[in-house]
Amino acid sequence: MSLERDISEQFKVDQIILKLQMLGDKNKVVLKENKFGIVSNNALGIYQNDLKEIAKEIGKDSKLAVQLFDSGIYEARILCSKIFDPNDLSENLMEKWVESFENWEICDSFCMGLFAKSKFAVSKATEWSKRKNEFEKRAGFTIIAAYCRADKKTSNEIFEQFFTIIKRESHDERNYVKKAVNWALRNIGKRNIDLNKRAIEIASELLKSESKSAKWIAKNALLELKRNDVKIFDYPREIYRNLTL
Repeated sequence: MSLERDISEQFKVDQIILKLQMLGDKNKVVLKENKFGIVSNNALGIYQNDLKEIAKEIGKDSKLAVQLFDSGIYEARILCSKIFDPNDLSENLMEKWVESFENWEICDSFCMGLFAKSKFAVSKATEWSKRKNEFEKRAGFTIIAAYCRADKKTSNEIFEQFFTIIKRESHDERNYVKKAVNWALRNIGKRNIDLNKRAIEIASELLKSESKSAKWIAKNALLELKRNDVKIFDYPREIYRNLTL
């Protein structure tokens, strides 16, 4: 029975990979590299929307997701991030996957759709924010940015801790790091009215820095957070919904 199941599961993996190969378009690989800076190895050339549709057809299947990742095909790895159940995540798997990130697309796909929804979100965001590798470090801040929306119940104290990390790493001039730091700051500032005020204060501090990166992060964040029509999500709702009634 076990052998039959293994054969059936392998058949399913093979069928998905065959579908990906049929959808592939090498012109899209070139376009994504030239237009969006997405440099990827062993890529077939498939857009995110097509991968999302395939993920919907499959549903959550963590075992299949791991097999797809291990195929080494770039789009199969992105598909892994869309069908893996966050409840099945382990720190070992997260470490294995984060070390493979080669561009912002796959980094953000795993961090937004999977890592930020796991019980390890805060600890890994904190840990990875100190990494030397550009996309491992970006992963830490992308998790923070996504966690602001993924977790609607966490208290402000957790997000206050992230401000320390943001200030510490705001000097990093690397494009994909500073953009993620900025993203994290802006999303914290849109979580509720109190964090909005604190994020504006943090950005104002960074604006006085001699670091070009910190100044850019600050200016960009303040442009959004000070807008009259900025969308504030009022999380956690049990507190902030009552304040706005």
